[in-house]
Amino acid sequence: MRSPIGVLMFLAFMLILDTYFFQAVKTVSQSASPKVKLIVYSIYWAITILAIIGFLLFVYSEPGFLGKKVRTYLFATIIGLFLAKITALIFFVADDLRRGIQWIAGKLFFNNTEVEKIGDEGISRSAFLSWMGITAGSGIFGSLLYGFSNKYKYQVRKIQLKYDNLPASFKGTKIVQISDIHSGSFLNKAAVSHGVDQILQEKPDIILFTGDLVNDRATEMKEYMDVFGKLRAPMGVYSTLGNHDYGDYVEWPSEGVTKAQNLEAIKQVHTDLGWRLLMNEHVALEKEGEKIALIGIENWSAKARFPKHGRMDLAYAGTEKYPFKILMSHDPSHWDAQVRPQYTDIDLTLSGHTHGMQFGVEIPGFKWSPVQYMYKEWAGLYEEGKQKLYVNRGFGFIGYPGRVGILAEITVIELM
Repeated sequence: MRSPIGVLMFLAFMLILDTYFFQAVKTVSQSASPKVKLIVYSIYWAITILAIIGFLLFVYSEPGFLGKKVRTYLFATIIGLFLAKITALIFFVADDLRRGIQWIAGKLFFNNTEVEKIGDEGISRSAFLSWMGITAGSGIFGSLLYGFSNKYKYQVRKIQLKYDNLPASFKGTKIVQISDIHSGSFLNKAAVSHGVDQILQEKPDIILFTGDLVNDRATEMKEYMDVFGKLRAPMGVYSTLGNHDYGDYVEWPSEGVTKAQNLEAIKQVHTDLGWRLLMNEHVALEKEGEKIALIGIENWSAKARFPKHGRMDLAYAGTEKYPFKILMSHDPSHWDAQVRPQYTDIDLTLSGHTHGMQFGVEIPGFKWSPVQYMYKEWAGLYEEGKQKLYVNRGFGFIGYPGRVGILAEITVIELM
């Protein structure tokens, strides 16, 4: 958004939104003394001005200015304020619609406008909805600030999956799945290392990583090679690529590292970590003379804005002889779009990508996140017939440096 027109449009929208929000602030403070009003109004506009200055600093300063940590939290705070005001806008618009309808009805039928009251305390509906909007917006903003502290709280989720066609020697096999590391977002190496230790404490037979090792560049992993290099399992560590691993979201200079070179460097990182990167191919996993197939494809998404590099025709070929098949595919939309209708003997698909949007609600018997309006399968286990899909909520984070309600996940799958 460095173009002057784009910046001006965003700033104009922010000012319009702030002015509209300010009308609600005036409504709820109308009974306050002039001194209190002055303090409230001054604080409100001071925060607005600081947010605008912060936005301009973020857009026009060099990446090294202020440091990665400050820039990350600055951007997240500004976006948090913006989202909070958008949330409050719902209530304010509802109130304006109510008042408009009331005014029209008064002119047409009664020639007056009665102010409705709510509750025994006589709060006008206008003040009530203004308070509701401010409360909802403040709740969103407060939860986003609180979520900063949750980004390294790794939740170990354990599930048992039963299959009749699983070879006997593989029953009891423990798989640890992790996904979406996004190393370029990390700000605390010790906390990340603790998460890796949690994986190792599970003593998995095999570790499977389902894509998005970095945000954009292979160099993001330089500081974390020793951390993720600790991941080892008796049957090996296998990995695939996610949409962020292709470097599609940054502009590559004409000189220096190219996009293609960066992708090759990312592949080399997997090798240097001791991980077996599966690029539209499969391997046979053997135990006590029995074998199953592990298939790994490049990113394949049913969503138009994400790439379709995956080649199931190549990866699947030759697996027909194996009685049980596991597929690693980064984007869960692949399952409904291609895997289920065309590859009906793939027993278990492992995906990530959604992060559960790093925001939502998960309580026993109920889960919700805005991402569910974009992805039918977005977190946890899904089953159709004999086929199963598990969507990991992500080990890392991107954009927003936190998590609200949807914690970082280490999945432990026991095959039965």
